[in-house]
Amino acid sequence: MAKRIKRIGVLTGGGDCPGLNAVLRAIVRTAKNDYGIDVIGFIDGYEGLVEGRYRELSYKDVSGILARGGTILGTSNRADPFHFPVLEHEDYVYLDRSSAAVRNFEALGLDCLIAIGGDGTMAASAGMAEKGIPVVGVPKTIDNDLYGTDVTFGFDSALTTATEAIDKIHTTAQSHHRVMLVEVMGRYAGWLALFSGVAGGGDIILIPEIPYDIEAICNAVKTRNARGATFSIIVVGEGARPEGGDLTVQRTVQTSPDAIRLGGISHKIAAQIEGLTNIECRVTILGHLLRGGAPTSADRILATRFGVHAVHLVANREFDQMVSLHGNSIASIPIGDVAGKLRVVTPESDVFKAALSLGLCLGIAEGIPIDEQFADSTPQHSKTRG
Repeated sequence: MAKRIKRIGVLTGGGDCPGLNAVLRAIVRTAKNDYGIDVIGFIDGYEGLVEGRYRELSYKDVSGILARGGTILGTSNRADPFHFPVLEHEDYVYLDRSSAAVRNFEALGLDCLIAIGGDGTMAASAGMAEKGIPVVGVPKTIDNDLYGTDVTFGFDSALTTATEAIDKIHTTAQSHHRVMLVEVMGRYAGWLALFSGVAGGGDIILIPEIPYDIEAICNAVKTRNARGATFSIIVVGEGARPEGGDLTVQRTVQTSPDAIRLGGISHKIAAQIEGLTNIECRVTILGHLLRGGAPTSADRILATRFGVHAVHLVANREFDQMVSLHGNSIASIPIGDVAGKLRVVTPESDVFKAALSLGLCLGIAEGIPIDEQFADSTPQHSKTRG
């Protein structure tokens, strides 16, 4: 007979997003209510596990945090235990500190680790599972690009923020007869740009999966003007790129597993539109606003369902799984099947099809079938952030 689960660890890794605290609350309350399990929280994601920084989590610790953004445990998107940055003589070197993580896990007498994060966290967790640490993953990211789940918590909250911003931009665009570009996060996946563009009434939506044709964009703007619509709203995913062109990299962070920081493509597009149409453009980059604030009710519920199910998996010793949402049902998928994969927009997406039916411009060049527009459109990369 397998021994009873008595003590588990939990961490929040990668970029923060609304709903992390809701998951922590659900994990602690379910662990204690249903199973009498103690919970240890690691500070700053995998960094805390590697360096042995942690705190016990009680009912009091998770009281009142359901609606709070961020994470009470802190997080890091640079703490890959297999590629851990260490400062030596004013330069960073990268070491495999996974053995230190295993030692700390065992020294605390933990039976399982629940890792909350995106694809980078899931990749690191799959690696820790191979080293013998029982792991259960909980998927989060505002980008909604995590393989193996229909939706990640954090996405709905970011979508709501983006949609509200686009709504506000409309009045200025109408008043000044301008082309207004709103740039949103999403990295190499266009879910946030596509959904917020449709929800916010955008006229042109540019996503990373389809390299855009600047002439198609300008033609869409001029067509709207000819119909009497003297303004246009363009929603741009930060990973958008022109046909035959590259991503727009704002800066690089060498200590991060994924050094590329995207941003600023909208400024390039705005300059081209002004040059080709003589219509004034303005750019708003939402950036980290999309990560902040209280989670929406949908994210609070999804995060809670994920957290509860994660503890049930642990108690049933169903390790090395990631909690997932399929349709409206909570399920799980082997965490090794998630690592290294990206969930992107495809021509089969219902919302993508809806955007086409609405007559929205997606930057698609004329005369080329839509399916071919998607071919090889996702940049080759090693995305380990999240």
